[in-house]
Amino acid sequence: MSDTLNDSKNEVPGENNASDLNERLGSGMEALTLDELDDFMKRAKARAAAFTPTQRAAVEERIDPVEAEAAPLDSDQLAGLIADFYPELPHRKLRPRRLVQGVIIDFDNTLARLKRPIEKLMEEGARQAEAYMRSTGMDLPDDFWKNIVEARIFAQTKSDDEQEEHVADDALNFLLQFYGYPASRMDGNVLRRAVDIFYAPEMTGWEAMPGGLELLGWLKQEGYRVALIANYSCDRVFQRVVDYTGLRPFLDVCLSSASVEWRKPGQEIYEPVLKRWDAEAYEVVCVGDSLKHDIAGGLELGALTVHCQMIPLAEDQRILDRVRADAVIGNLSQLPALIQAWAE
Repeated sequence: MSDTLNDSKNEVPGENNASDLNERLGSGMEALTLDELDDFMKRAKARAAAFTPTQRAAVEERIDPVEAEAAPLDSDQLAGLIADFYPELPHRKLRPRRLVQGVIIDFDNTLARLKRPIEKLMEEGARQAEAYMRSTGMDLPDDFWKNIVEARIFAQTKSDDEQEEHVADDALNFLLQFYGYPASRMDGNVLRRAVDIFYAPEMTGWEAMPGGLELLGWLKQEGYRVALIANYSCDRVFQRVVDYTGLRPFLDVCLSSASVEWRKPGQEIYEPVLKRWDAEAYEVVCVGDSLKHDIAGGLELGALTVHCQMIPLAEDQRILDRVRADAVIGNLSQLPALIQAWAE
C-alpha cells in the first residue's frame, strides 16, 4: 500500500486513483468482497490524507458550483410532468392538502328515510319470519312474532348500553332458547333465513333522503372521501339496503356496527376509516341526526360535526343539554357550503 500511495501522491482525485477498480468492474467481474472494499476505502482515505494544499486547490478550481433556479412552471405544467413521469398518481390539478379530507355520514334519517312506520314494517316481517320457521317444523309458542319484535328492541337497547352490537342472528338464537327451544334442534341456515325474512319489508322500505344522492355526487366530484357508518344489527341486510337506495357508487367505506360489533359513539368503529384514509380526526366531518350517537361520537373523536334535523329525533334532555354540534342543518343542500368553508 505504501508504494501505491507514494506513486499516487501527485494524482488528482477523480482521474486515475480508482482506475483499477473501474477496470475490474468493467470486465464483468463480481462486486468487491467486504475485505476488498475495506482495503479500497483504506487506500482512498490514505490518499486523501496525503493531499498537499496545492493539490486541494487544484481540485477546488475545477469545481464551480452554480445555484440553479427553480423552473417557472404553473400548476397545469407541473400536473403534465407528473402525468408523464408518475402515471400512477391521480391526474388532476395539484392543490394544497385541504383541511377536510372526508365525511363520515349516518344512514337512517340522514342519508335515507323510511317510507312506512318502522312498527308496521317490523310486525309484517316478524309475522312472516314466524310462519317460515313453523313451515320448517319448528314448534313455537302462539304469537311468537311479538317476541321477535321485542327481542330486537331489547337487543338494540342492550347494545346502546354496552356499546357492543348484539347482532340479529344471535338475538333470535337466544330468544328461541329462552322459550325452551333446544339449541340441538336449531338449524343455523333456518335461523339465518328467518332473520332475512324479518328484515325484508324494512329492507325495501327505505329511500334516499331528498338531496342525498346529489350531496354524495358533489362530494365525489370535489374529491372528498365518504364513509357511511351506521348502527345496524344485521350487516348483510344493511349492505342490501345501501344497494337498494342507490348509495353504493358514491361510498369509499360502508360500515355497520354488526360487522365490527362496535357501535357509535364508541371510537372503535371510526378507527378503520381514519386508517384507510390516512387522515387525522380533525380532517373529518361527522354528519348525523343523533346527538347521542353521531354528534357525541364525532366530538369525542375530535372531528367537526353537523347535526341533521330533517327528521327530528326525540332524545334525552341530558343529551340535549350536554352535546352541541359545530353546525346544524335542516336540509342536506346546506352541507356543501359548510364543508367548503371548513376545508379552505
